[in-house]
Amino acid sequence: MNIRIQNDRGGGGMKIDILTLFPNMFKGPFDESIVKRAQDRSLLKIKIHNLRDWAKDKHKTVDDRPYGGGAGMIIRVDIIDRAISKLKTQNSKIILLTPQGKVFNQKIAQKLSKMDHLILICGHYEGVDERVRKLVDEEISIGDYVLTGGEIPAMVIVDSVIRLIPGVLKKREATKFESFSSLNSEFLTLNSKLLEYPQYTRPAEFKGLKVPKILLSGDHKEIEKWQKKQSILRTKKRRPELLRN
Repeated sequence: MNIRIQNDRGGGGMKIDILTLFPNMFKGPFDESIVKRAQDRSLLKIKIHNLRDWAKDKHKTVDDRPYGGGAGMIIRVDIIDRAISKLKTQNSKIILLTPQGKVFNQKIAQKLSKMDHLILICGHYEGVDERVRKLVDEEISIGDYVLTGGEIPAMVIVDSVIRLIPGVLKKREATKFESFSSLNSEFLTLNSKLLEYPQYTRPAEFKGLKVPKILLSGDHKEIEKWQKKQSILRTKKRRPELLRN
């Protein structure tokens, strides 16, 4: 499956290859919203690969029972090695999506957005042969919970990463004060991670609930101060560990 996205970086733009057993899972999420807009603007190139294409038997087998016994099936190392060998370049960053990986966050997204080529390997079944870990540069998890496979984590990472590429969003500044973005101001240390401040729109009053007066004042400097303060207060209340970190 080819999802055409291409940008003006040197060498033809950022490229993302996704290795999966279920390529059709990517059709809907990559056809809407910001990802769709990125495709229409040709800002990078994404290609979905079926791991079974690298199987050599007539049944397209990619997994097998684990040595020593145990439940489930394990994705074979030789299959993944052949896929990586075909796709890898000198500029590739190879990532295995697994519950054992480093928990994904905005800092990682920013780092990945600067890469020329990402190869995302979607784990499935009971996992992958342990030797696969020797073939990758990094292991990433999107959280401490159980999912069927690595397809949804791949979608999360792609969505988070490509919005940081210049030109994907209509206004690059749109990411400046989003939750978990890095803020650099007179009273915040660089790389502080804060939740987004409260936002409102019309009507100014709804069933007795009013929009804060400061937001109706037109004083943009004071509004910005209020927004930053609210971000700190909200983070302290809802995610205090972010401030501790």
